[in-house]
Amino acid sequence: MTLDPETARRLRDGMARGVLSFPLTSFHDDGTLDPDGFRAHVAAQIATCPGALFPACGTGEFFSLDEDEYRQVVTIAVEEAGGRLPVVAGIGYGWAQAVRFARIAEEAGADALLVVPHYLVAAPQDGLVAQLEQIAARTRLPLIAYQRGQVAFRVGAFRRVAEIPGVIGLKDGHSDLDRLQRLTLAAPEGFLFFNGASTAEIQARAYATVGVPAYSSAVHAFAPEIANAFFTALRDGDDGMVGKLLRDFYVPLVELRDRVPGYAVSLVKAAARLRGRPVGPVRAPLTDPSALDLADLERLLASGLDLVGADL
Repeated sequence: MTLDPETARRLRDGMARGVLSFPLTSFHDDGTLDPDGFRAHVAAQIATCPGALFPACGTGEFFSLDEDEYRQVVTIAVEEAGGRLPVVAGIGYGWAQAVRFARIAEEAGADALLVVPHYLVAAPQDGLVAQLEQIAARTRLPLIAYQRGQVAFRVGAFRRVAEIPGVIGLKDGHSDLDRLQRLTLAAPEGFLFFNGASTAEIQARAYATVGVPAYSSAVHAFAPEIANAFFTALRDGDDGMVGKLLRDFYVPLVELRDRVPGYAVSLVKAAARLRGRPVGPVRAPLTDPSALDLADLERLLASGLDLVGADL
């Protein structure tokens, strides 16, 4: 299947221009989807000029959406983006189900797809390659592979992945910089890479040393002022500001995040709610933060915003 290289070019340009936004999926207090809240959240995200929009991915609780909800989420993201920036929708599970989501994303007007790690089982390298081959053969949209958890490509398998028509990039969540350097050196010219570690800013400088400066930002979902200030400082070589934000905001945020499994999403949503964003609670099996953790989060958020001259 021949793909238009324009999407890869737009993503590359976006990655150089700003952080990658992974919007939260809005739910009502009873757990039902809140389309109006999601639309408002996405519009606010786009207004802060991210490099690209990745709806219905990990931060957007893809794993808890049914197909109809997924269709609404991706459609709203595409409508709000209005062609101003690329929209990359998450897909996943086994390849057959991933293709169902891919077809919905195609119909909704997404520009590309992020293939999140498959469900539950470990798999050999041949199987990881075959998963992407099966999906790529059944969609016209370009794919970005995501290695994290049980998905970790060795160089030989990665070369095969990069040769699959339609696969244009790799999101890395392992932070194994030795392996990642080997992958970047084995990649064809123009292949896209970006840092997808949890709280990616913590490792952004290290990733840049192996040729992967682009990164996703969960912080952007609730404090784009902080995320954009960090991105600008890192781009401009302002080591003092980078160090200050890491020391006084990002490291404490990670320490808070690591208190409870699932806080990588739950804390982000809670922080967005603290700022009046209409994102609602998380869905089970995630849980919202405790009152104690929420109070610590509010203090940290206020401090972080103060560092960049913004208000809660």
